[in-house]
Amino acid sequence: MKNGVVLAILSSLVFSVMNALVKAVSLTIPYAESVFFRSIIGTIIILFLMKRKNMPFSKTGRPMLAVRGVFGALYLLAYFYTISKIPLADASILAHMSPFFAVVLAGVFLKEKLPKMLLFVLPAVILGAVMLVKPQQFETYSMFAFVGVLSAFFAACAATSIRYLSSRHHSYEIVFYFLATATVVSVPFMWNSFIVPSPLELFYLVCIGVVSLLGQLFLTSAFTHENVIVVEVTRYIGIVFNAMWGFLFWSEIPDTQTLAGGMLIISACIFLSRRKQLEIQISRLRSRKV
Repeated sequence: MKNGVVLAILSSLVFSVMNALVKAVSLTIPYAESVFFRSIIGTIIILFLMKRKNMPFSKTGRPMLAVRGVFGALYLLAYFYTISKIPLADASILAHMSPFFAVVLAGVFLKEKLPKMLLFVLPAVILGAVMLVKPQQFETYSMFAFVGVLSAFFAACAATSIRYLSSRHHSYEIVFYFLATATVVSVPFMWNSFIVPSPLELFYLVCIGVVSLLGQLFLTSAFTHENVIVVEVTRYIGIVFNAMWGFLFWSEIPDTQTLAGGMLIISACIFLSRRKQLEIQISRLRSRKV
């Protein structure tokens, strides 16, 4: 097993632990408050790292950095809300729809070539999402699951902006804008529902901030050691980890419809990602021959 794959698995495991902590603390602490603590702790740590490396903030490109921050903040709010309302495995599957949205957004806004198979994959992704959201049952679960789909969309928007910013700004600065913006954006959402955390709850909240940053570091290292598509595909093991925590701590067992919808989404996104990477490699080989 290559280092990049190991790091991707570790990243997925660490993020699944973060999700479990969010789920546990959400029983008594509002989701927006979890986002606030997760963000402000990460902001302080990343700011310390930037100061330690004497890394100045860019004077240009701030609007786009702010846009990345807003989308990242909306993703966190939607995802943490979803985790607090539905089973971990369900929330994780819906969040893993983001690669599909990212491919489409990159084609529209970054002018990247859209895979020819997109039209064939689209029905499978939509069907899988419908099976998870379960609109035909008209339950509150359906709305919570729809917010989970929105979290995947916001994550894809953030990923698209990161792709644009990565050649212009250091990753630390991009992460700082994300976490700082999420800290500010989460305040209005928790203003009327803030609960002073107990020592144990505060410990959970601090762990969420530290663990999430650790997972981000593992993920960043994975991308430097392995092909992007290999890392993205490997990260789907996170769904297994989340399902495991959900079963062990909250006795959450996905129903048949959820499993079928999840398999459709995962299979479609993996196929689309691998197909897109293959087309990129073929394009590069042709350009070299020319």
